[in-house]
Amino acid sequence: MFQGPWNILQLSALMGHAIDGGQKVDVSNFSSKTSPSQTGSSALSSWRRSEPSGRAIIRPGRNVWRSAEAERVGFLIDGEEYYQRLDDVLKQAERSVMILGWDFNPGIKLRPRDPDCPTLGATLRRMVEEKPELEIRILVWGMGPVYSGKSLKMFGKMDWNDHPRIELRFDFEHPLRASHHQKIVVVDDRTAFVGGIDLTARRWDDRGHACINPARTSPDGTTYGPVHDMQTIVTGDIARLIGDVTRRRWKKVTKIALEPVTVAGEAAWPQDLEPNLTNCRSGLALTEPWKWKGRRGHREAIKLTHDALKAAERHLYIETQYLASFGVARTLARKLKAAQGPEIVIIVTRESHGFLEKLMMGNNRTRLIRRLKRADRYGRLRIYYATTPDADGNDREIIVHSKLIVVDDRFVRVGSSNLNNRSEGLDTECDIALETVEAASQKAILDLRDDLLAEHLCANKEDVSRIIQQTGSMLAAIDILNVNPRCLRPFEVDTLKGEITSLIGTGIVDPKQPFWPIPEIKSGIRKLFSRLSFRRAA
Repeated sequence: MFQGPWNILQLSALMGHAIDGGQKVDVSNFSSKTSPSQTGSSALSSWRRSEPSGRAIIRPGRNVWRSAEAERVGFLIDGEEYYQRLDDVLKQAERSVMILGWDFNPGIKLRPRDPDCPTLGATLRRMVEEKPELEIRILVWGMGPVYSGKSLKMFGKMDWNDHPRIELRFDFEHPLRASHHQKIVVVDDRTAFVGGIDLTARRWDDRGHACINPARTSPDGTTYGPVHDMQTIVTGDIARLIGDVTRRRWKKVTKIALEPVTVAGEAAWPQDLEPNLTNCRSGLALTEPWKWKGRRGHREAIKLTHDALKAAERHLYIETQYLASFGVARTLARKLKAAQGPEIVIIVTRESHGFLEKLMMGNNRTRLIRRLKRADRYGRLRIYYATTPDADGNDREIIVHSKLIVVDDRFVRVGSSNLNNRSEGLDTECDIALETVEAASQKAILDLRDDLLAEHLCANKEDVSRIIQQTGSMLAAIDILNVNPRCLRPFEVDTLKGEITSLIGTGIVDPKQPFWPIPEIKSGIRKLFSRLSFRRAA
């Protein structure tokens, strides 16, 4: 007989309700794979609390660079929605477009299903030709085009940017092994996009994440697999702050200070997009190289991550490309060891690319997951990777590229920061944090979480919300609905055997801050030759 924090009467109410794929809830199957040890009574008792006991998560001066009100916020799930909304807003640009990215590819199309859709480069060129006051500036990590396209053609003048009001610059102002990783677009200092999606190849996908999709094609004609990601669109004072971030980056690279622009009228916004949040408290958390070239740098992003994780009481939902920060693991482990703590669901990418990534990031991820599972005394942790079926019914992984944290019904963080070391104090990152205590906004945050779970489970969002509301458990919703060919697979590791600390050499491959051995070696060689020269002169 089933035992757990939700009772059989609650579950029986769900039995006749069809889910995607025509399957129905089977309580006997559910009860056989879920036990009290997996969830614990603490999950429900914590869920029943109506108010969070902690203070505000967003704290300017500690875990955000600056804070402001977001007039409107839209959560854009996956590349198709982001690119479509960006296309809508770009058409409304009047004076300024600022683009920051890890990479940039002018050959992508923002609406690839449309056979008449021009390339992004052609779109930008047409914009400046039609609007004489419009200036477009693009700042890309200097090694981004090399890593992604294995090509140097981006470093020369091309037809699309051979115009005095389109300026493309490359950012090489970084420590050894560091990168510019922010993904930002700002239009007229009034509308901004920030999140995890670059304007480059292999980022577009729709929410269906089919194994084969003819529209999912790179500019060179090659197809690629399914990918899941996340971006936000915002207006209000927070958009102006995001504009400040782009101007700071531009000045550091070009030494040119840009003034904010002022445009009359309403901020650009997609006509058919209903905002998810309005008049919401928000903040920007940055990462910039820590203690490099005499500058202290910024580490608000990792502080925000820890503070958000610590604040979770009922549910903690995380999506991340990398899961390799042992500092984050320690914070999560403390939550798991507590008798009263949140359920934790983490969706992560399993596949690793390249020798170093497989060796270091892949092995550290396995060790970190093992550590978390050993700490999971009350069965509140689940770690998954997302899959979709191929033509033969076999699993094809959906690459999770999003960087998202949802805490209960009060907080969302979306940005470029992964849960790995380099995002803590080496790369440049930008995350937007949103926090609320208003009922309508709290519902919007829960809707976001449930919508994402429904996407991964190929289920209806309403089913996810209903089960969590009736049981108080994300784990219950996953257990009941995770029955379709497209689903979440548990990230299996041997919890009894194996290491739970980071690999030797992690500080070189995935450093937390600028890596100094080469300058120190050069300095040592100079000192050695100086001493030898002095002795010879003597």
